[in-house]
Amino acid sequence: MVDGDDSSVTSFFPATLVPIARHPLVGGLRPDLYEQVLVQHLYRYLDFTAKLEYLVVNRAALGIAHGSVDLDLPEEMRLDALKIYCDEAYHTLMSVDLLQQIVARTGIEPQLPEEPYFLHRLATLRESVDAPLRPLLDLLFVIVSETLISGNLSAIPREDDLLPAVRDTIRDHATDEGRHHTYFAIFLRHLWGQLDERTRRWAALRVPQLIHIFLAPDTPSIRAELRGYGLSRDESEQVLAEVFGGDTVRQYTRSSAQQTVRHFAALGIMDDPEIREAFEREGFDTDLAATEVRAV
Repeated sequence: MVDGDDSSVTSFFPATLVPIARHPLVGGLRPDLYEQVLVQHLYRYLDFTAKLEYLVVNRAALGIAHGSVDLDLPEEMRLDALKIYCDEAYHTLMSVDLLQQIVARTGIEPQLPEEPYFLHRLATLRESVDAPLRPLLDLLFVIVSETLISGNLSAIPREDDLLPAVRDTIRDHATDEGRHHTYFAIFLRHLWGQLDERTRRWAALRVPQLIHIFLAPDTPSIRAELRGYGLSRDESEQVLAEVFGGDTVRQYTRSSAQQTVRHFAALGIMDDPEIREAFEREGFDTDLAATEVRAV
């Protein structure tokens, strides 16, 4: 519950974890506009979380639990999928509820696209894939998203000046996602063992694209947000170029995806030169198969 009398709160989201907030043109905004930057980032995070969970992850979790995902799995894994379905529904509810409470407390209306950009990117990729392979693509995206446990998710609850409702919601989310990571890492091994060699190769070549779909910044939405703060077109483009340009996004993606790439590398996919090249071309470390695959 958001407590309107909590005078200790100085932040709705850690500025250190909001990329544009660190740019001088944004840091120089009036204090009320700068607060909006942090609040809008929180809205974007909550909206992303809710729609990822109930539009993508829970479709897969329900399919696994119900048996419509045609894989030979232990019965306990189907029960665990149902537990994940309940977890993700709870995360969705908490995210939507918290967003509405923040709107009521601040009076700041969310400036959000109709759908998070990752959904648009995923839909575009799905359209390029033959229809029979789309269910597999969806499963791969869920595996990728559930194993891309960001260090930020664990770091946020340690921020002392953060609104307690935000800190507690993200702490609960991080705890559950650790278990989900472990589940989907195991699920990946079951899935891989039941694909033929040609389909495995096709799937492996899609993984770098799916990682980028999940992690790439929503620059169209951020561009519109920056203009809304009064920045000129040129200033907005400068912020985007300097915050998300060069090797910054590439390095962030490489770092965030290490554990996910490690799970796929452990399947032996990097023995295929074309697959290895596809991962290296996107900046990923392909020498992870020999390192320990640890549970989260």
